[in-house]
Amino acid sequence: MSSSASPGNGSAKVGLVTAIAIVVANMIGTGVFGSLGYQVAGIPSGFPILLLWLVGGIVSFCGAVCYAELASMFPKSGGEYHLLTKSWNPFIGFLAGWLSVTVGFAAPVAANAVLLGEYMEKITGHEALWFGIPVVVVVTLIHLGKLSNIGIFQSGFTYAKVALIVVLGLLAFVLGTAQPVSFLPREGDGHLIASSDFAISLIFVLYAYTGWNAATYMMDEVRRPEKTVPLALLVGTAIVTVLYVFINAAFLHATPIEKMAGQPQVGLIAAESILGPKGGMIMGILISFGLISTVSSMTWAGPRVTAAIGRDHRRFQFLAKGNRNGVPALAVLLQAIIVLLLVISATFDQLITYVQALLTISSLMVVAGLVILRIRKPTLTRPYKAWGYPLTPLVFGGVSLYMLWFQVQEKTTEFLYGLGTLALGAVIYFLFIRGTAPIDEAES
Repeated sequence: MSSSASPGNGSAKVGLVTAIAIVVANMIGTGVFGSLGYQVAGIPSGFPILLLWLVGGIVSFCGAVCYAELASMFPKSGGEYHLLTKSWNPFIGFLAGWLSVTVGFAAPVAANAVLLGEYMEKITGHEALWFGIPVVVVVTLIHLGKLSNIGIFQSGFTYAKVALIVVLGLLAFVLGTAQPVSFLPREGDGHLIASSDFAISLIFVLYAYTGWNAATYMMDEVRRPEKTVPLALLVGTAIVTVLYVFINAAFLHATPIEKMAGQPQVGLIAAESILGPKGGMIMGILISFGLISTVSSMTWAGPRVTAAIGRDHRRFQFLAKGNRNGVPALAVLLQAIIVLLLVISATFDQLITYVQALLTISSLMVVAGLVILRIRKPTLTRPYKAWGYPLTPLVFGGVSLYMLWFQVQEKTTEFLYGLGTLALGAVIYFLFIRGTAPIDEAES
């Protein structure tokens, strides 16, 4: 190993507050501000809508419970790459890591950076790229610095975003004009809950919850990761569930359903109903705050997968090399370059679509790996055991299979492109990794 600092080896590590912030920031993106309009178009009732967001939170919490057990057993950075390597085999783990390194994080970062630019363009009149590109560059530079500063930056923007969501929701209930909407069950709600509109809306709600596994990507940089990361996953997911139910209830309380129905920018519409003509500007700033923390959290998480591959495989060892701050600098810069190329070329939307089903498969296999290890290796040390087992993995697995069926049915061509990406990763694995011992085995 190089004599340079390697990620996570320094004494400076982050604690529970920052780990929770990473989870919350990864989860709260644009979905919660845009999907309600499509939901009320087919489900024009308060109780089924809130039930949607509650069910989404429960399913995500079931996934977090399962990841928490594996994270406590194998407390190293790398997310699905590391967990699948340990619970399945190195080949499957590498494919998950390859997906993360190439587009799994870069495409969402690009999408969030461009959307931030678009909101700021509406507010200032300046072209979106003048905001999107500098945000990517500045956040990248911050993530090359000291871990303590990265943690402060991440926590600050994340908890500011949470505070703004809470304030907006409270303003909706205090200043907004109450709409004739019921949050308790009423006649006809059962039919709406059993409808195809409810099932399809659940898919998009679960997209909005994506990111609950974020803390598993940088476990090497967390104090007492076998204890802290499981708690961060559970607490972070619970916080976001409460926020999502609360802000959607606030939007429904203060905004006429007919104004929101079918509209993609429901957050802006709701803000205007609550705060008047200047509400759109305030909402744009709110979403921009949220997007900065999301860009930051993914800039933190993604390169740790790249570095984990370098940590485990000698031929890619250069990817794990850290700078004087213990940050995997090359991995951070590599992801930033991919992000900037995607921002400039505006090809990230298709990339997000075609990797989504594969990311679902990856999470599903992690949870399946938990079940396999429970059966095959029941004596392994488990500092945290999945609450509600086997119900929690069954709930997550069943919903994930339904999502996967929906994704493949609706986006078959994009799914095939995703398989092509995995095929390229398989070629790289068999050319450069298969048959070589992992670094820890080779040096033991």
